[in-house]
Amino acid sequence: MCMPQRIAMLGGTFDPVHLGHLRSAVELRECLSLDWVHMVPACMPLLRDEPSVPPEERLALLRLGIGQTPGLLADAREIERSGPSYSADTLASLREEYGAEAQLVMALGHDAFLRLADWRTPERLFELAHLVVIDRPDHDAPLPDALVELIARREVHSSAALFQYPAGQLLRLALPTRMAISATEVRRRLAIGSSVRYLLPEAVEARIHERALYRHH
Repeated sequence: MCMPQRIAMLGGTFDPVHLGHLRSAVELRECLSLDWVHMVPACMPLLRDEPSVPPEERLALLRLGIGQTPGLLADAREIERSGPSYSADTLASLREEYGAEAQLVMALGHDAFLRLADWRTPERLFELAHLVVIDRPDHDAPLPDALVELIARREVHSSAALFQYPAGQLLRLALPTRMAISATEVRRRLAIGSSVRYLLPEAVEARIHERALYRHH
């Protein structure tokens, strides 16, 4: 009996990718015994200002950041697709690629999770995949009512329970290392020429300096 593949999608602007993103991806893979974590940079983030760096450059930085890390992939599918990026479309294309049996997971940060009930069609996400919320230690606020209702029948409390089905459930997961690195703060430091050492992988830092990215022009 061949085990179905376990695949996660971890989306984000990765503007720029930093060690917090990468460490979370590695720990997500370990905690859930995943075969692959697809790190998917959003082309046009819907909810914030235009990034100062083109999508192809954010993808190049992500590739450098991942380097040879086992199980992590820089996935260009949202950048190659024209128009706004919807997670459901990305999950649908992963589902098509890996097949109906695959265990497909969409990993979300806590902030995105709190807004989940306001997404276009949250039910469609559950038809395509499981949702795994990466909990933040400082967030104990009660969940919005609409969200409580959305996840009521779906929440499980272990990866064993999650992976009984290919899709449709939700697991909240606290990862072992929680690095409080913010891309906003990294961009602020780069803009004023402060040190970003130990916040970004060295290869990412080197390319940013070499190309004078994120500087105030």
